[in-house]
Amino acid sequence: MADGEGDPGVFTATALPGDPRLLPTVTNAFLGTRVFRDILHAAGVYSGAAGDTHRADLPSPLGLRLAAPGARSPAESFTLNTWTGTFSHTIQSPGYTATHQLYAHHSLVHLMAFSITIRRLDGSTHPITVQLQSLFVPQSQDLHLTPGPDFQGAHYIYGQTLVPEVEGGPRPTVHMLWTPIPQWLTLGGEEQERCWQFLTAVAGSEEEAKHSYSVGLALLAAGSLHHSHVRAWAALRRGCSVELDGPPALRQALHGCLYYLLSAVPPRDCPGVPFHGISPGGLSNGTRGEDYWGHVFWDQVKEAVLTRGLGTATGGSIWLLSPSQSRRAASQDTWMFPNILLLYPEAARAILQYRVRTLEGARRNAQEQGYEGAKFPWESAATGREVCPEEIYGAQEIHVTGDVLMAFEQYYCTTQDQKLFQEDGGWELVEAVAQYWCSRMVWSEEEQLYHIRGVMPPDEYHSQVDNSAYTNAVARRSLNFATDLARDLLLPVPEEWEDRARKIKVPFDEERKYHPEYDGYSPGEPVKQADVVLLGFPLMHPMSAEVRRNDLEMYEPVTDPAGPAMTWSMFAVGWLELKELQRAQSQLEKCFSNITEPFKVWVENSDGSGAVNFLTGMGGFLQVILFGFTGFRITRSSLLFDPAFPDNITKLEVSSVSYLGNKLEVTITREEIRMEVTETSQDPPASPLEAVLESGQCFPLWEGVAALFCCRAECLLPHSTWMDPEVTQQDPLKPG
Repeated sequence: MADGEGDPGVFTATALPGDPRLLPTVTNAFLGTRVFRDILHAAGVYSGAAGDTHRADLPSPLGLRLAAPGARSPAESFTLNTWTGTFSHTIQSPGYTATHQLYAHHSLVHLMAFSITIRRLDGSTHPITVQLQSLFVPQSQDLHLTPGPDFQGAHYIYGQTLVPEVEGGPRPTVHMLWTPIPQWLTLGGEEQERCWQFLTAVAGSEEEAKHSYSVGLALLAAGSLHHSHVRAWAALRRGCSVELDGPPALRQALHGCLYYLLSAVPPRDCPGVPFHGISPGGLSNGTRGEDYWGHVFWDQVKEAVLTRGLGTATGGSIWLLSPSQSRRAASQDTWMFPNILLLYPEAARAILQYRVRTLEGARRNAQEQGYEGAKFPWESAATGREVCPEEIYGAQEIHVTGDVLMAFEQYYCTTQDQKLFQEDGGWELVEAVAQYWCSRMVWSEEEQLYHIRGVMPPDEYHSQVDNSAYTNAVARRSLNFATDLARDLLLPVPEEWEDRARKIKVPFDEERKYHPEYDGYSPGEPVKQADVVLLGFPLMHPMSAEVRRNDLEMYEPVTDPAGPAMTWSMFAVGWLELKELQRAQSQLEKCFSNITEPFKVWVENSDGSGAVNFLTGMGGFLQVILFGFTGFRITRSSLLFDPAFPDNITKLEVSSVSYLGNKLEVTITREEIRMEVTETSQDPPASPLEAVLESGQCFPLWEGVAALFCCRAECLLPHSTWMDPEVTQQDPLKPG
């Protein structure tokens, strides 16, 4: 780091990485590009049929390079500022600086922009000229593009994708407007500084593209386009703030992950723009093979559940409860979705609405394979039909259907948003998934249990196996949630849902006290990635601490060290659960081999292969911090937390934790836990919360009043103190 020295959210380099795939991305929920690249992508715009469906490459006017002709070896710097959501390239020559700044507008999601600023540093009066080197050609291999008339000084092209995803299906239309880009820009001899601004607007309709471009022009005229982006992005970062005191590399990795993941979610003030899901490779990077064709995977919404914590080294497990709730039920979390849900539930809802929109495609998938209900595709694009290029994954890796439903369960437990299920299609999806699992099971007379046969578990080194422990456990979760939700909504519960959930087989070795990955698994067989370890976290499958430890110790040494990045985060969380802090830290450190310099871009595999800007790995890494260090576990009746973190971390602060309409700020140190309700929703009204220690003591949490818990004891301050808000506001609580 250079001018960003000391700031963990600013990544600065004097040279670019040799591999262009490792350049950073600038993106919002709809548009994105990798810096200096000549193509951009738009969410939901796919071309190609079935297994060839891929995110369409659009020509990008943004991928230019700034040059200073005639300057001898000018000093250069390249900076990704995660606080402002902006990338910049600066050239410093004798007498002047030239800066190229690029961003995807966070709130105006159909708009991207860049600026070139030349600033004179001395008293000279000669003109200063810089060159703009652009590879832009208004053509695409994925769309038939036609020029249209200029609009407000912008060039205009439009066209449709070439091949629909399914026969007779839609072919998305793209409309693009951009400010013409000259080859040269000159600062006049009488000028000290000048800034040139360039806009690119992309939308699915001519009207929206022109509207976005016009709004951009108006903001430029007012001198506030970039400021409006920075304000919107800064508001999101403040509302989803995670800070820790620890090693600089860890802090930088945290800020990089937050930048790339939050760049991919909808802004708070743009509810009318449909969200098209998050690809493991992100919206703005890769080519067909590198970013999984832009498809949406299980990695986006794969979740799971966990029972009560295994004890705490900081004074016992603690819950946040709504006083009206009395039952405990398990819920789920994993990869990208749970991070978003915890910090930004409105965006989490948008992710679920994508699945609702593609439910009919999932029904067709199930029907074509001879089953009832809905089977969500292993890889999903615009329609919900299976678009994975390799048939085996779509046919056998069926746990994705349960993973999708767990996202709905976790959202429901966190928000109690019944409208999603009663009015917006959520119940139809839940019911269809339950029907699928019932039709997919077969009865074993020998074992008197239901089996699921012929699957590929999360461990993709094995296929056509019977009774994958993870697949069967996630199917059970689906059926249990469908049953519970039906009762909440006062709907009839099919008897077979409860019967199959109760009688489905989840393999367990009574002698060795561990979970075999599937029927016939032999201890020591190599495993590609996290599989059985997901039973403990995030799936929270009931088990003792002994079994949890045995699962970790059985699979850690046989998991492929070159496997995908998110794997090691799951082992880290497991060891944190067991308070094995050194073992957790060693697993977390493995993640760092997937983080590339200088812009903290993640690669899928540590050897650099696979998807680049691998959001799935970032999601797993964030899970270590948000669910491992804090011990957060979302259940139907509570938010459990059970902190534990390695010795090189002294404090963790998470702002705006969302739970039952409340926003909480949580600060954890080795001595205490500080909690404060900072905001409560009014429509619908937030549920009042109380903190409950493992000893059973209960204390209300009031908005604006900080509560401190002593991490070494199972007690708070006397109950009488809590009952008087005036006292607590005058005399902040101290550890008891």
